[in-house]
Amino acid sequence: MTVAPTLHFCTDPDEFLAAAEAYLAADPVINTVVASVTRRMAARRAEGVALPEDDWWLVVRDGSGAVVGAAMRTAPFPPRPPFLLPMPPEAAVALARAWHRRGERVRAVNGALPAARACADEAARLDGGRVEVAQHTRLHVLDQLAPPAPVPGALRAAGPDEVDLVAAWFGAFTADADEQAGRPPGTSAHETPDRAELLRRIRDGRVWFWTDGSGVPVHLTAANPPSYGVARVGPVYTPPEQRGRGWAGNAVAEVCRLLTAEGARVCLFTDQANPVSNRLYAGLGFRPVVDMANLVLVD
Repeated sequence: MTVAPTLHFCTDPDEFLAAAEAYLAADPVINTVVASVTRRMAARRAEGVALPEDDWWLVVRDGSGAVVGAAMRTAPFPPRPPFLLPMPPEAAVALARAWHRRGERVRAVNGALPAARACADEAARLDGGRVEVAQHTRLHVLDQLAPPAPVPGALRAAGPDEVDLVAAWFGAFTADADEQAGRPPGTSAHETPDRAELLRRIRDGRVWFWTDGSGVPVHLTAANPPSYGVARVGPVYTPPEQRGRGWAGNAVAEVCRLLTAEGARVCLFTDQANPVSNRLYAGLGFRPVVDMANLVLVD
């Protein structure tokens, strides 16, 4: 007799990490989003920063008690989509039913396929409406870096005095991602960090500019601190008037060199609707690992 998976919700990131750390560390590339976000939030909590009371994390266990899946709902942007890691399909369905019993209204689901789709379909069945794909994403990992043709300029870390430009380019990245993919503005589920968080990332040395031959910033690449040995690059943004000059490829390649020198494996997400970025990263040596999706429930 097969025992159904069990779901354990928690609101403490440290409690979640204690339960799921071995699971997250076993496949740190696929688990990069949950691992990096949770560790960042645990660090902020240790600094005395209050976390939203309605944030939660989920540990999925099989009949033997082994962790076989995880999820979280920590997104600060509406409609606060939960993010699912791979899990058995019956666990994904059970998760949607648990929301329904708890009276928790979920109108979007992000994460790994097919779990995210199974969960969203069940949520739509229970709460009404239908599921639409807002964005197909693909997670890639760097195998062997293939440097692009060199261009003028150099990579340098952003400084705290440049936080306004960093904030503007973080925000422009989300808008441009939708425009380039032909989607309505605001479709992509990208977090734009607040000023305090951006300053933390800058001071941690995780935001870089590519500057042209005269020292003017023409491109931004950022990355998350490594979690379980994996660092995730993003966002990667070039203003429209600076595109097509090789800035992005050279900047990402140099950031990858820095992260690899720290001992980290490098991964990143691409929008499957953006062939330009997919060709760029394939040319640099990234290979696809898993398909994910941002799904919305519409009435």
